[in-house]
Amino acid sequence: MVAAAPGYCATDLNGRTGPRTPAQGAAVIAGAATGGAANGAFVAEDGPVPW
Repeated sequence: MVAAAPGYCATDLNGRTGPRTPAQGAAVIAGAATGGAANGAFVAEDGPVPW
């Protein structure tokens, strides 16, 4: 199991105020799902986040 943080993305929910596009956020999620992150990892755009 891996948790991922897509960052603050511009969506309809927040009035498009986020600095990242939905595609950028989705890339973080897809990378966490397919990138071989360790079980129990929390992943952000720059890689695993210690927690």
